[in-house]
Amino acid sequence: MNPSTLMRWRAEWAPSIPRELLAGAVATFALIPEVIAFSFVAGVDPSVGLFASFVISIVIAFFGGRPAMVSAAAGSVALVVAPLVASHGLQYLLAAGLLAGLMQVAFGLCRMGMLMRFVSSSVRTGFVNALAIMIFAAQLPHLKGANLPTWAMLGLGLALIYGLPWIAQRTGLKLLVAIPPPLVCVVLSTVIASAMGLPLHTVADLGQLPQALPAFGLPAVPFDLQTLRIIALPALAIAMVGLLESVLTAAVVDELTGTPSDKNRECTGLGLANMASSVFGGIAGCGMIGQAVGNVKYGGRGRLSTLFAGVFLLILMVALKDWVSRVPVVALVAIMVMVSASTFDWGSLRNLLRYPRLSSGVMVATVAITVATHNLAAGVLAGVLLSGVFFAFKVSHMMQVTLREAVDGALEWTVRGQVFFASADALVEAFDVRAAAGRVVRIDVSGAHFWDITAVGALDKVVERLRQHGCTVQVQGLDAASQRLMDRVQG
Repeated sequence: MNPSTLMRWRAEWAPSIPRELLAGAVATFALIPEVIAFSFVAGVDPSVGLFASFVISIVIAFFGGRPAMVSAAAGSVALVVAPLVASHGLQYLLAAGLLAGLMQVAFGLCRMGMLMRFVSSSVRTGFVNALAIMIFAAQLPHLKGANLPTWAMLGLGLALIYGLPWIAQRTGLKLLVAIPPPLVCVVLSTVIASAMGLPLHTVADLGQLPQALPAFGLPAVPFDLQTLRIIALPALAIAMVGLLESVLTAAVVDELTGTPSDKNRECTGLGLANMASSVFGGIAGCGMIGQAVGNVKYGGRGRLSTLFAGVFLLILMVALKDWVSRVPVVALVAIMVMVSASTFDWGSLRNLLRYPRLSSGVMVATVAITVATHNLAAGVLAGVLLSGVFFAFKVSHMMQVTLREAVDGALEWTVRGQVFFASADALVEAFDVRAAAGRVVRIDVSGAHFWDITAVGALDKVVERLRQHGCTVQVQGLDAASQRLMDRVQG
């Protein structure tokens, strides 16, 4: 292996091995409560979500398009599959996940990752802020009716997470910088709670942890058209929701690290990961923005952090299950509160009044719809649609139609700007055909572009109305693309 290849491999996999391993461990602890909670939302045992997260992390580390990104069993997918589990059971869920993975591989090969270009910055900010709010809201049930030791342990956890970096900065102690504070929070909280016998809810109270390694096996469903009818729509929903969240999460990690990612490879990698998860008895998943942000925040930059997050999760769930079961839930809540605060784009609050009102409106609408529906895909879709409508509204007002009388007595209308479905009616209304009756009319469209059949139809309508009023009409300056469109419509 030549030196340049070795350097490229190391940059992609492990710029700093200790930091990658520690960051991956932080992501693992951030995964545990979320994955268990999402398993209950989907109506499956916690082991189904935990096995899925292990398998997805391993596969996505090798085949994903965004180093340092964490993918696992996710809440949005859980919401999509819950009705299928309730009506047909776990095996049909696994079959739907397998089909969804195949769809995602196909989407990646068809280069559908480029669809990210249609997601505006306002929608991305709304997506991030909504997810931060949802992460925080997901911690509140753990604190409802909490006793004094729970609140005290939460305060200690947050003090460790935010205080240790501050102390390290003031004192220069490298050890405090080397070990991520969330890990210190988990270990110290567990030791204190066990030593003092504090009445705290532990991970064991969240649900039964896995008893053994995941086993390979195809879903136990009939492979016929009836099964396909049952799983087709849920599989498509899993595929689309998963791709949307993963590609948006990859974009967030891109911004955090200042490095690009391959969105099409991420689509294909996620599909392979979901197929692998399904044949090992796990639910389908996608990118986890909160855990990805935590991973990057504590030094994760390469694929090793993602790989270790999965490996460490399996170690904790199987080999160290007895120790993990004693970890106080409130310690994990403290980590997720930190992740929520780190995920939220606080600068967007200041920019609400500085940015154009339509852009701010798109961001707020994305947040509101996502939080109200608890569905990230619904919020992002609404934001994209609003962005498109507002863009069309603004561009439609950029078209101008002016009139002047030429030296030879002809009336000359000059059209400038973009003519499409949103500005077509304005084009028709700009021509006073009665005032032009019986005269020679020239329509100069050299400064305009006609984008669709509605625009071409509007120009045809103007010409036809003028001719009905006895005008001799000349259209000049039509560009080649607009002329081809007009020929296709008229021919």
